[in-house]
Amino acid sequence: TSVHWHGLILPNQYDGVSYLTTRPIKAGQTHLFRFPIVQHGTFWYHS
Repeated sequence: TSVHWHGLILPNQYDGVSYLTTRPIKAGQTHLFRFPIVQHGTFWYHS
């Protein structure tokens, strides 16, 4: 799976398009996302 963010300005590598910008997160694996939050507001994400 991958995680796709809406409304956040973040590095392209975290955009959540499997095999294009991000490696998929396999079942049983975890991934720690670290990127700066440069704006404020309410945002959402999905996998």
